[in-house]
Amino acid sequence: MTEPEQCPSGTATLPLFPLQTVLLPGTHLPLHIFEPRYRQLTADLVTGNVPEHEFGVVALRAPLVREVSGLDHVYGVGCSTILREAKRLPDGRYDVVTRASRRFRLRELHRASAPYLMAVVDWLPDDPVPATAESTARQLAKVARAAHERYCEAAWHADDWHPPHDDADLGELAYQLAADCLLPLEDRQLLLEETHPLRRLRIVCRLLTREAGFLETLGAVPLPPTELATFTKPSDLN
Repeated sequence: MTEPEQCPSGTATLPLFPLQTVLLPGTHLPLHIFEPRYRQLTADLVTGNVPEHEFGVVALRAPLVREVSGLDHVYGVGCSTILREAKRLPDGRYDVVTRASRRFRLRELHRASAPYLMAVVDWLPDDPVPATAESTARQLAKVARAAHERYCEAAWHADDWHPPHDDADLGELAYQLAADCLLPLEDRQLLLEETHPLRRLRIVCRLLTREAGFLETLGAVPLPPTELATFTKPSDLN
């Protein structure tokens, strides 16, 4: 399966899947598809009727919204995701796994052009990091990794988390650090919307330091990601 360009510019039209979660680039998203319109979307993704097997995910602004009818119902920046696995169940439902790809900003929503929601989006690339900022970038990455380690040591058992690889791309590092951590939706959206890699590292460092402090003060830890998924995985939200 061909991967789409990771730092695109320009405009595209995508199927849109609103969820009560923020999808960060590079992360995996399991979904249990049972609603008829999204069964049709999955079928179109599997058959290749949707180009590059790619659709968009945006976070709902309010958990009680059941039907998205305008841009005010969702956050303006989302992330596309690529279908990686799909299993059709005997009753027509699907279990799928996708991998988040590239960010976009919503321009328009169309409800009548397909059985499912469609959106016109502008791809949202990162701002360039000047070569003169290399030393600053290394220092920020080091501090952010330390904040991630502190959080994970307070929250999880040793086998429930792992640090990003040493050669992780600067633009992806903040997303990888946030992936192991239970951040509020608004914080994850803040990370998604930030287009400068260095500012994004500063943000994730601040968020993880704050959350680690809460965990250490309260003396309580959340369920590990593998167990938490049983209760709150995105597949229960559609």
